[in-house]
Amino acid sequence: MTRHPTIIIISDYGTGDPAFTEVALKLWQLLPNARILPQSTPPFSTVNTGFWIYQLATTPAIKHTYVYSNTAPRKENTGIQKNNGGEKLMYAKLKNGFELIAVNAGYCFAFVKPEIKEFCLVNISNEGSQFRSRDIYPEAVAKIVRGDTSFRGEPVDPATLPDYPKDVIASIDGYGNIKTTTRRSEVNFTSGQKITITLNGKTEKAVFTDGTFHVADGTLAFAPGSSGHNDRFMEIFFRGGSAKKLFGNPCVESSFSLT
Repeated sequence: MTRHPTIIIISDYGTGDPAFTEVALKLWQLLPNARILPQSTPPFSTVNTGFWIYQLATTPAIKHTYVYSNTAPRKENTGIQKNNGGEKLMYAKLKNGFELIAVNAGYCFAFVKPEIKEFCLVNISNEGSQFRSRDIYPEAVAKIVRGDTSFRGEPVDPATLPDYPKDVIASIDGYGNIKTTTRRSEVNFTSGQKITITLNGKTEKAVFTDGTFHVADGTLAFAPGSSGHNDRFMEIFFRGGSAKKLFGNPCVESSFSLT
C-alpha cells in the first residue's frame, strides 16, 4: 500500500451532500492514511463523470492517486431491480499506470477507453444495498490501494465500451464557461473567424480563437479550454460574463451545433 494514497471520489451525490462524508468515513476506516478528495457531478451525468475521470487520470506524473467513481443511474435495466442491483463495478489500469475503479454506467469509461491497458470486472457484489458506494464498494477500493489483486474478476474487452458523444456539453464551471466534448483537432476554423453557436434553442454570434482571452470583453468565443491535455477540449466562453446564462442555462449533455 502506498504510504499516503489520494482517493478522488467522483459521484453525482450533489455538492455538499453528506453521502460524500459517509463514503469518505468508510474509506478512512479501511485506509487510515488516505487523503480523500470529493468531486460532485450533475445528477446521473455519465458524460460529466467520464470527462473528469479522463482529465484527472491522464494528468502527467501523478502518483499514489486513484479515482473511485459511483455515478450510477441504474439504467442498465429500466424495470424493477431486485435487491438494489444495478450497473457493475469495474477496474481499469491505464497505459500511464493510473488505476481507477468505477461503476460501468453510460460513458463513465468512454473518455479513457483508448488509454485502457487492463480492464476487468471486480469480484464484489453489485446488489444488496441502495448505498453500494458506502456499504460494499470501499472494500474493493482498499484492495486496489493495498496492491491486493484478489479483487480482479473476469477480464472485459475495452472495445465493448461506448465512444463518448461528440458536440455535447461535458461540464460547466463556476464562471459559466461551457466545456464541450469537441477536440481542438476536430475543428477546422481559423483564428478570428466569425461563427455562430446554436445551443438550448438559442443562436449566438461568436469568434473562434486559439487563445481563450484573445477576444475583447463582452465577446462570445469558441476556444481551446483548460481540459484535454495535448488535444484540448473546446469551450464556449463569454468574456466578462457567463456563457451558461447567455444560452439560457443549458444542462450538461445538451448538444450544440456550429456554423
